[in-house]
Amino acid sequence: MNFVSMILFVLFGQVTVRKLRKNPQTKHELGVEFVSGWDIINVAQALAMPKSIIRKFNKSQLSALYADADLLYKHTNKIDRVLGIIFYWLLMLSGLFGIILVLLDAIGFFG
Repeated sequence: MNFVSMILFVLFGQVTVRKLRKNPQTKHELGVEFVSGWDIINVAQALAMPKSIIRKFNKSQLSALYADADLLYKHTNKIDRVLGIIFYWLLMLSGLFGIILVLLDAIGFFG
């Protein structure tokens, strides 16, 4: 699952985020990039999360950290959004399963 999410990370970054970086309207609306490539995760999160949660993010004091979902919806097509949704939730699930495996190993579940 991690390997597939890595492939989707590169694919989503090359197909969708590269297009958004070149667009002057969306160039500075991709959220804060803590490390190289973090804006790819910001864009995927903005496309994958429910709009009610994204609106709460936009109203908070930390709204500059997140990508502008409304603007991204205007500048992406259906394929971009589906790719972002699949990538984001696969990344989150692989991280969650990794944490669960570490916890199970720590309590001695595997012997």
